[in-house]
Formats: sequence, structure tokens, C-alpha cells
Amino acid sequence: MKILLVEDSISLRRSLTIGLQNLGFTVDDTDDGSEGLSMALTGNYDVIILDIMLPSVDGLTLLKTLRHSHNDVRVLLLSAKSQPEDRVKGLLTGADDYLTKPFSFDELHARLLSLLRRGSLRKNCDQIDLAGLTLDLQLKTLRYGKTLIDLTPNEYRIVECMFSNQNTVVTPEKLSEHIAGQYDAISKNSIEAHLSSARKKAKVAGATLPIQTKRGFGYMVVE
Repeated sequence: MKILLVEDSISLRRSLTIGLQNLGFTVDDTDDGSEGLSMALTGNYDVIILDIMLPSVDGLTLLKTLRHSHNDVRVLLLSAKSQPEDRVKGLLTGADDYLTKPFSFDELHARLLSLLRRGSLRKNCDQIDLAGLTLDLQLKTLRYGKTLIDLTPNEYRIVECMFSNQNTVVTPEKLSEHIAGQYDAISKNSIEAHLSSARKKAKVAGATLPIQTKRGFGYMVVE
């Protein structure tokens, strides 16, 4: 499952990211509300963990904008405010759950699992169809028609990141984070090697992987 974490505390964001990745979640994170809003609108997330007090755009404004754009991704609000009226305000704005700081990681994990059990999280979240290719986000597979394209885990993560961020340039740094996590990295040459291998495998299946290199910037999906 893919999670967006928007939290301006460096220590909390780091510990949550590492903990969630160790549990098998894919985590994108930012400390800025404006960037978080852009990522939430363009990414394909199952759950957003959202702090209320943020620079640029506060969490409630971010949440309100998401709901006005008919984005129904599950949102778990984090806040130091523990009064009932604060929780009510957050839930009425469109949050699915509200967790008061400080909290235990086990409680956060339990609340995430509860959100993930609430039926379909997003329409069409199970697969992405593009250029005749079908990326299954649950089975972690790529098919062209009935032909399975046998990708390695890193090749799949590159395709998943690109297909989930259509109409935007994805930097090598973002791809590296998606593959290896925020606190590790793989080189641009390794990314190029994985991408080249994925393109060749798609070509053998009769498909063209619609990922182009934009020199000096990164990569972009182009049909």
C-alpha cells in the first residue's frame, strides 16, 4: 500500500517513514503543505497521514481542497490539539480518522489497518491502464494484453512510480526514494539500467513502455 506522509517534524517524519517502510508500506513524505497538496492531487495514494500545523498550506486547508476536487483518498489527521471540538472540526472537514499527539506507533499502525479495511479506498485503485499496458497495484504485475511482463522488484517500482505520476516530470531522486526509501539511495546509472531492462522486456512482449527520459530533469510518461 502507498502512503503519503505530510509532517513538518523532522524526527517524527523520519521515524514514521522508517517504521512504515519496515512494515512493507511504500511511503512518500514531505514537510510542506503546498508540496503535500501537489503530491496528493497527482499521486495515487491509499492513505494520507496529514499533520494539521504545516508551513505554506495547513492540513485542514489541504484536506478541504482534496475533498472539493472529489479526491476520496483515506486521510488520517495528526494533531497536538486534543479537544473534542478540534476532532469534530477535522472529521467534518473530511478526515477519516484523527490521532492526537503524542501517540504510539502501534496505535498508528492499527488505525491505518482499520482504514485499509474499509472497502474500496479509491475508484480504480487496483490497476492503471496505459498504452495497452495494465499495471496491477495489488498483484504487483505488468501485462500487455494477456502477456505477463516479468519485471524485477526494482523494475516494477520504477514503472509503478511513473504510471502513478502521469503528466509530471519525475526526478531521479524521487525514483530513488520510491525504490530504496528516503534514507537510502540508488544511483542514476542504476535507475537507467533498470529502466532499460524494463523497456526491453516490454518490447519482447510487443509493447512500448511509455516512459521517456527528459535530459537534465528526469523522466515522464508519454503515450
